Amino acid sequence: MHHVAIMKKTWGLIPKILSGEKKIESRWYLFRHIPWNRIKVGDTVYFKNSGELVKVKAQVSKVLQFSDLTQDKVEEILIKYGKDDGLESEKINWFFNLFKNKKYCLLIFLKNPTRIKPFSINKTGFGMMSAWITVKNINKIKV
Repeated sequence: MHHVAIMKKTWGLIPKILSGEKKIESRWYLFRHIPWNRIKVGDTVYFKNSGELVKVKAQVSKVLQFSDLTQDKVEEILIKYGKDDGLESEKINWFFNLFKNKKYCLLIFLKNPTRIKPFSINKTGFGMMSAWITVKNINKIKV
């Protein structure tokens, strides 16, 4: 499967993926949401900042799913995996406040991040506000 992760540019995470500083992509949800149960080892994740072209891809080496989260579990996940998620230790509290009421967390471990020839995607049918898209083949949405 191929996935497109749409990132918040202001968080500056795509350069951290390329440098290897960010080894995990995390997704936090109130309800189970794509790619829950749809992302597997060996899948490819393409990354783009919102409003920009897809510029980076990486392979999935491991996936962890957490459900029925409490604030204590959210804090544990952030402390244990935050550094590999590209989060500076001084910002852990900020992210805790952002995620403390989420009930689900996906940790997608990345390997072999690569800069690719930039391309656009067509999000028709996925919702213009989609932050994650899963398709069998990226060519289906590549423009």
